[in-house]
Amino acid sequence: MSLLVLILSVSAACCLGFGFVLQQNAASHAPLNDFLSPRLLLDLIRVPRWLGGIALMVCGMVLGAIALGKGEVSQVEPLLATNLLFALGLSRHQTKKSLGRQGWSGLALLAGGVTAFILAGRPKGGDAVSDPLRHWLIIGAMIGLALLLTTYARRSRLGAAPVLLALAAGVLYGVQDALTRVSGQRFGEGGWGELLISWQPYGVLVLGVSGLVLVQSAFETAELRMSLPALTAAQPLAGILCGVGFLGDRLRTDVGALTWEAAGLAAIVTGIVLLGMHPAMPAGTKRTRPARDLQRR
Repeated sequence: MSLLVLILSVSAACCLGFGFVLQQNAASHAPLNDFLSPRLLLDLIRVPRWLGGIALMVCGMVLGAIALGKGEVSQVEPLLATNLLFALGLSRHQTKKSLGRQGWSGLALLAGGVTAFILAGRPKGGDAVSDPLRHWLIIGAMIGLALLLTTYARRSRLGAAPVLLALAAGVLYGVQDALTRVSGQRFGEGGWGELLISWQPYGVLVLGVSGLVLVQSAFETAELRMSLPALTAAQPLAGILCGVGFLGDRLRTDVGALTWEAAGLAAIVTGIVLLGMHPAMPAGTKRTRPARDLQRR
């Protein structure tokens, strides 16, 4: 992995982590009748704190897209998962709570898991799979999973809804990252003309907006520690699956490497859960209130 890809990925994670905290601070006060509705975005767009969070998230996505253009999805995705470290850092500054054993353990597991996966797998780029059926099977399965999770979330409302919605958004964001890389390749090959006649950039836009509605609905219905771990865990797993499945990313597949790769991914997910459930994460105060009250924040 080049130093540039590392810097871009970690910088993207920083922007994403800070942005998620600011978004949840604002979305936790949104009216519940906007649950899973595009109206939620129309309400939140009038909140300066939320706009700041969105600006940081967009900046993170741009940096992540550049990193994906210069590296492999299987390299960049685990590094993007470190956004939780930055989210916890900002939350800790707001709540004034120390990391403690849980925080340090989560940090060590997340950092160690990312390192183990990248060193053991040694992700390398290869020729993308030319069979369109394989592309659509994997993308269709991911989108179908996201729709299934969203359906169950709608039925459960305030029960398991935040976790389910965050998982669905993470899956969509993972697919979006893969399509972002393809879009970058199209642009590199033929410029704007080639890019605009391809379906991938439009897929990136649709997935981005859909994921945004799901994330904000998760943020408005529960505290950050309920939603962010699921979002942060699902995105790299979905991205790596797409990278290996149809983008041509190659990982080492000998027994020793596979063992360390699996252990690394397990450590990443465990670290994400420990950090996401840390008491320093903002709890938020969920109240049903009219949109006009939201504007005052």
